[in-house]
Amino acid sequence: QVQLVESGGGLVQPGGSLRLSCVASGSNFWLYAMAWYRQAPGKQREMVATITSSSSTVYTESVKGRFTISRDNAKNTVYLQMNSLKPEDTAVYYCNTKRMVGGTLYNYWGQGTQVTVSS
Repeated sequence: QVQLVESGGGLVQPGGSLRLSCVASGSNFWLYAMAWYRQAPGKQREMVATITSSSSTVYTESVKGRFTISRDNAKNTVYLQMNSLKPEDTAVYYCNTKRMVGGTLYNYWGQGTQVTVSS
């Protein structure tokens, strides 16, 4: 069982910045990939960024050059630095990780943190 707790969301003006954090419970955090997803009202949840155990990263096209995912294995924490925010970035942001147990893939999600970009 893995528990994920996000923080750092809020209201920000267009062009502003926020940093989201996600703290994971459990051991061997460094072994696993982590990801940030988001879900806007009326839309499907989408992957925003992922980071592997070796810190390789992947971003969805719409955030490339503006968002940066990183991890601190000593703190069991993954971050999402969001710069040059746009109104279309408004969504609930979720932290995610996956575990394979006995041949079954389990998805773990945090409770989500609201990001609102508005003037």
